[in-house]
Amino acid sequence: MTICVTEPPLFDMTLTEMALLIAALAAVGCLSGFLAGLLGVGGGIVIVPALFYVFDFLDIDESVRAHLAVGTSLATIIPTSIISLRAHHKRQSVDTDLLKSWAPAVAIGVLIGVVIAAWIDGSALTGIFGAVALIVCAHMMFTPEGARLRDDLPRQPWRSLIAVVIGTLSTLMGIGGGTLSVPILSLFNFPLRRAIGTAAAIGLIIAVPGTLGFAINGWHAEDLPPFSLGYVSLIGFAAIVPSSLLLAPWGARAAHTIKVGLLRKAFALFLGTTGVKMCLTLLG
Repeated sequence: MTICVTEPPLFDMTLTEMALLIAALAAVGCLSGFLAGLLGVGGGIVIVPALFYVFDFLDIDESVRAHLAVGTSLATIIPTSIISLRAHHKRQSVDTDLLKSWAPAVAIGVLIGVVIAAWIDGSALTGIFGAVALIVCAHMMFTPEGARLRDDLPRQPWRSLIAVVIGTLSTLMGIGGGTLSVPILSLFNFPLRRAIGTAAAIGLIIAVPGTLGFAINGWHAEDLPPFSLGYVSLIGFAAIVPSSLLLAPWGARAAHTIKVGLLRKAFALFLGTTGVKMCLTLLG
């Protein structure tokens, strides 16, 4: 665990400012947990940019800011995915056959992502997040409902290659996998509700080793804020997880009762805005 001997930015805050910060992170947790259950997109797509700008506000060093946001996001996805997975499993919307097929390849992708993250700087992580967010936004906004590439998933080795890519990019972005797996599965005529339920399990496969990898990668990193386990902020984790756990089952229930088309468009707009802002960050 990182112990700062200088005066870290978090300790310069008043009690009121700290309370507002925790309340803001808790609100992020509510939104991320609900969206994780409702759309299967994974709460990380909300948490990473939120943490990135919170760490910017706290004047966390730029060299560790993006890695810390990604690692912390992956950690928060672990309990959220468990709750969301249990809720979807009760409704028999988790495809165990697909999980058996994809799990090893996703895990390999996570390992690749962790290794890449150890070698690239924060600006590269920010650019990857922004670019993929824009691609997902374009898909959600402009792909006609029911559009598909073919009627089923491709055979091996292409099926496993898709899973490796999902695992790698999701790890580098700090997301649970649903952001990529749900639209990809939909393009191969996979039932949407089963894709969302299965995405929760995929998120768990990504988040556990991904969190460990980022904790190890950042174990000896300098300029981390207090109470950081490598690139995992324990303060961010503690503020986000409770509200995220509370709202994840509600999102899963809502996914089976409401039409989410309009909400998907609104979320796509959020993704597009976030992607543009993250890319503009690279330009200063």
